[in-house]
Amino acid sequence: MPTDFPTDTAPGGEPDMNKVQIAVVKALHQHWKLYLAEGVLLLVLGLIAIVLPAFATLALTLVFGWLFLLSGIIGLVTTFWMRGAPGFWWSLASAALAVLAGGYLLAQPIAGALSLTVVLIAFFIIEGVASVMFALDHRRDLSGQWGWMLMSGIVDLVLAVMLIAGLPSTAVWALGLLVGINMVFGGIALTAMALHARKEAL
Repeated sequence: MPTDFPTDTAPGGEPDMNKVQIAVVKALHQHWKLYLAEGVLLLVLGLIAIVLPAFATLALTLVFGWLFLLSGIIGLVTTFWMRGAPGFWWSLASAALAVLAGGYLLAQPIAGALSLTVVLIAFFIIEGVASVMFALDHRRDLSGQWGWMLMSGIVDLVLAVMLIAGLPSTAVWALGLLVGINMVFGGIALTAMALHARKEAL
């Protein structure tokens, strides 16, 4: 398959990193408008999600519902198609569970949003505890950097506590708001990268 990246190698058999870097810069420069469009789109959608978090949460729940439902249906079809393969019953149970989860999220999106929020809370707790323990275990080796890791873990735990304290009302806006913030930062990053690539010399 043809590629824009050079395959030349350095004397030690490693790829010539200078040529690879030039190829990457050239590709970014040639397609900077696409990156800019994607960045602006993410930024706009993120701002909408922040302004209308309840709407974004509902939309996100429905998207997850359709993803689970479609993947479950495809899983059922392929499982019965290859029913002679090992692990038939496990595959069947997994596909059926996906169909049930998707149907539940689509039929009860508000209750589904609550379930997804509980999953999000569990993620924040696990991520927060892991980050705090990692920072404390490596505070000598990471010198000044371990404090940032510790702060990140504390922030995750604070977010989890805030979501738990506000249940069930937080389920209405939490997912949409957090996804919106993530999309805004992603859009800003892509936009900045595109504007920088536009000015890069070929």
